[in-house]
Amino acid sequence: MAKVFAIANQKGGVGKTTTCINLAASLVATKRRVLLIDLDPQGNATMGSGVDKHALEYSVYDLLIGECDLAQAMQFSEHGGYQLLPANRDLTAAEVVLLDMQLKESRLRNALAPIRENYDYILIDCPPSLSMLTLNALVAADGVIIPMQCEYFALEGLSDLVDNIKRIAELLNPQLKIEGLLRTMYDPRLSLINDVSDQLKEHFGEQLYDTVIPRNIRLAEAPSFGMPALTYDKTSRGALAYLALAGEMVRRQRRNSRTAQAN
Repeated sequence: MAKVFAIANQKGGVGKTTTCINLAASLVATKRRVLLIDLDPQGNATMGSGVDKHALEYSVYDLLIGECDLAQAMQFSEHGGYQLLPANRDLTAAEVVLLDMQLKESRLRNALAPIRENYDYILIDCPPSLSMLTLNALVAADGVIIPMQCEYFALEGLSDLVDNIKRIAELLNPQLKIEGLLRTMYDPRLSLINDVSDQLKEHFGEQLYDTVIPRNIRLAEAPSFGMPALTYDKTSRGALAYLALAGEMVRRQRRNSRTAQAN
């Protein structure tokens, strides 16, 4: 059954969408079956996957409000090799419409239940706020992957996010946990970045991924061509970093499975 991970951070511009697209493509490269869900009304993960958000007949919005089924909304990213539940600005209306619906926090989890067996990983690109959409992602997820820059203000926002994840685990999704913290736009030449990185290691230990994502022009350029960096320039530092992250994730899942079986 698929592991479902929400890629979330309440701060914008930290690399959530870049991580979703490139991690999805990298997991496909390791022969995993992947579904990427764009849950951000900006639709950047959709466009970055090579799917035109302006030409959608159905999107994840229609799925959430019960106007279509999964098969109707599903797209395929040819460059990434993964399935995609796309989004566009229609999703903005979900914040209001979902408020009047039954089980409003569980709409996404219930929609995914019949197809979890079809995938190894489901990644959810969350908007940069604790909205009804993000709440749906966290209720549907097994874990949260938090991309973050190693900056002072990022640490302040991180504590709020961790508190919110704990609350949601207590009230709505007992299995929810922090899967990992990912350092993005990483430049080891800056002393502040190293100081913040050391603090993350001290407070989060093994939850902090060993892999770091460097600042890389290819990662920034690839979405404008509707493809992950692995397709755009597979030798770039950004593409290689996300391949390393995919490998680290797979090894971590394998280790966790062995530990669970032993217990």
